[in-house]
Amino acid sequence: MKLREILKKVREGSMKIEDAEREIKAFQTAEIERIARLDLGREIRKGIPEVVFGGGKSEEELVKISLKMLQDSGRCIITRLSRDRALKIISKLPEDSWHEFDSGILVIKKKGFEKKESGGKVAILTAGTSDIPFAKEAEIIAREMGCKVLTFHDVGVAGIHRLFPVLTEIMKADCDVIIVAAGMDGALPSVVAGLVDIPVIGLPTSTGYGAGGKGEAALYSMLQSCSPGLGVVNIDNGFGAGALAAIIANRVAKFRKGGNDK
Repeated sequence: MKLREILKKVREGSMKIEDAEREIKAFQTAEIERIARLDLGREIRKGIPEVVFGGGKSEEELVKISLKMLQDSGRCIITRLSRDRALKIISKLPEDSWHEFDSGILVIKKKGFEKKESGGKVAILTAGTSDIPFAKEAEIIAREMGCKVLTFHDVGVAGIHRLFPVLTEIMKADCDVIIVAAGMDGALPSVVAGLVDIPVIGLPTSTGYGAGGKGEAALYSMLQSCSPGLGVVNIDNGFGAGALAAIIANRVAKFRKGGNDK
């Protein structure tokens, strides 16, 4: 169904506004010179903004994508960039745009863009300092989806006593979901999931030694966890962990406010 047909039905009273909104959400896209077909309606439809995977794309292609997204939605998020590549893209952006680069993620915003706060609360833990870049990716995505994020680093099982004050703080803050990033043996998510009544997302990271040290051991450990309430994303997938956590937290926040979008 075309947009004009939907609007006509709404005007005639043969389609409810809610039904029209669902139809509109399904088809908002933009094609860029056969480079990319952007899903500009994804944030409206799913609550997750369109995010561009930077790997395998040239700086020229990423600049074209960025400019189109700034024009149509006011924001562009690109993952998995080196600092050098990010700087090349930034140098070709409009002067009135705002940008931030951290842990391989470039966030670009058009002047005047305002991020809506959802009220969702996400906590992020890392087992070790080496896990921080992957946790940071999750943090940036959750924040861009409107969540408040509490982060705590280096609380792994090698010094388990460090964990308990952090969990107390998370419970006091009434967080809706916890992301736990861990490499090596990947044990921390299982420990956390066994201690709290909050959904836990395990984020295995490619930190470790020798056999299984590229995240495989951490992934298998989390998948084999005997602690219920633990979900797992793929190795180093901070974006996926952040997006899933924000979906959960934003859903909880919606009903915390009474179940209505106001």
